[in-house]
Amino acid sequence: MISKNRFVALLSCSALAFPALAQDKAPKMPNIIIINADDLGYGDVSCNGAKYISTPNVDKVASQGLKFSNFHATSATCTPSRYSLLTGQYAWRVPGTAIAPGDAAMIVTPEMKTLPEMLKKASYVTGAVGKWHLGLGREKGKQNWNGEITPGLKDIGFDYSYIMAATGDRVPCVYIENGRVVNLDPNDPIEVSYTVPFAGEPTGQNNPELLRMKASHGHNQAIVNGIGRIGYMKGGRKALWVDETISTTITEKSVDFIHKNAKKPFFLYFATNDIHVPRVPNPQFVGLSGMGPRGDAILEFDWSVGKIVNALEADGVADNTLLIITSDNGPVVDDGYQDQAVLKLGKHTPWGEFRGGKYSNYEAGTRVLSLIRWPNVISKGKISNAQLSQVDLFASFAALTGTKLDRDEAPDSQNLIDAILGKEIAGREYIIEHAGSLTLIENEWKYILPNNEPAYDLNVNIELGNSPVPQLYHLSNDIGEKKNVAESYPEKVKELAAKLQAEISKTAKKVN
Repeated sequence: MISKNRFVALLSCSALAFPALAQDKAPKMPNIIIINADDLGYGDVSCNGAKYISTPNVDKVASQGLKFSNFHATSATCTPSRYSLLTGQYAWRVPGTAIAPGDAAMIVTPEMKTLPEMLKKASYVTGAVGKWHLGLGREKGKQNWNGEITPGLKDIGFDYSYIMAATGDRVPCVYIENGRVVNLDPNDPIEVSYTVPFAGEPTGQNNPELLRMKASHGHNQAIVNGIGRIGYMKGGRKALWVDETISTTITEKSVDFIHKNAKKPFFLYFATNDIHVPRVPNPQFVGLSGMGPRGDAILEFDWSVGKIVNALEADGVADNTLLIITSDNGPVVDDGYQDQAVLKLGKHTPWGEFRGGKYSNYEAGTRVLSLIRWPNVISKGKISNAQLSQVDLFASFAALTGTKLDRDEAPDSQNLIDAILGKEIAGREYIIEHAGSLTLIENEWKYILPNNEPAYDLNVNIELGNSPVPQLYHLSNDIGEKKNVAESYPEKVKELAAKLQAEISKTAKKVN
């Protein structure tokens, strides 16, 4: 167990039960919402100790539910993290699951068994809104951006989708609703390339005078709304999103989904764009944080959380909704644009008390904000140090909804619904994290597999936690991972290395 002087132990827990209903009525399955923030650090919210920024809506959810201190994304970057959450399988087992370009083919394919597909078997209506970044279409670079993009999210279990194909800093910079680009003018077709620029189209590299936000590294190809992006794009001008309204647009679409489906069990995967670059918050948030666009984007994310909670309450379904707030990976301050994020950070520590950040093997890379609220089922205002991973949501939701999984379904996911709902303190036997290397955490011990990758990323100013020698950290005494004690505990290194190697040696299980 993580020592009590580092984390608050979980106190009295509510029994695992559905909300009380009249005896002549069958129990209602809860609605399930996952709000998956982008690049939000463990220390970026005030309920996790942030002193220089306030997130009242996130804090309200924490006070009304369960907060986890030892909950992990599976990877320290977005695409593999999201892959694991939606498939119940570690992305590092599967080739081609690294950070995806905007024209990537589907990484979560129709042949796979997915979380929304499983919930559809339990009679849920399913929706995905916001950042996708898991590819579209059958072949890389062969998507039909001017017609129906297929296969798409409907082919992996989502009844409704309103998404950004990749991220805010990658083309195509358009919304896609149920497989078709929104507001597309057929007389101005979209073309996308991740290899060569289009003749006559300005780029950030050749036309810096057209930029309203300059790059600090990369992000110098297509210019959309005065901002350099990754990749080249031509056409689709009426369909281009407005960066300042991305948050309000996708939040409104999420709220609409809730309103339309309030009378039936629904699952909503709401992947926000905040606080990923380029950070261009809505004017109503500009300047409010005092930390520049990054801080303002945190406030914008908090606003989105409030809108979701308000919608649940307005529709009378808040008490029967299991709401999860988490992040795809840890924080990065300068991730490619000169947006004053470093200059205006001040004393704020997005990584909290942890070391590293996005891209890193250290804890700030994957130990993420995790809040779960389900009124009348989960006790209010408790803190759990149960060792959990986002990969376990798949099997846990299957157990919650009484859905039987096939043997090859969600192969790395474990049913830990009792720990997720606060009935038990114990979680996983061990956590596996993925960044430049693989990591195994078992209670207070953390082992990082030796590798020859760079130890530091100068572009983003983050320690990556790579080393050619074994690393072992005793987290109960050294949560900041400052002292490698591998030489002092060779037997523990051997034990954890063997467990990790056993996982590595498993044949990647085919999902079909």
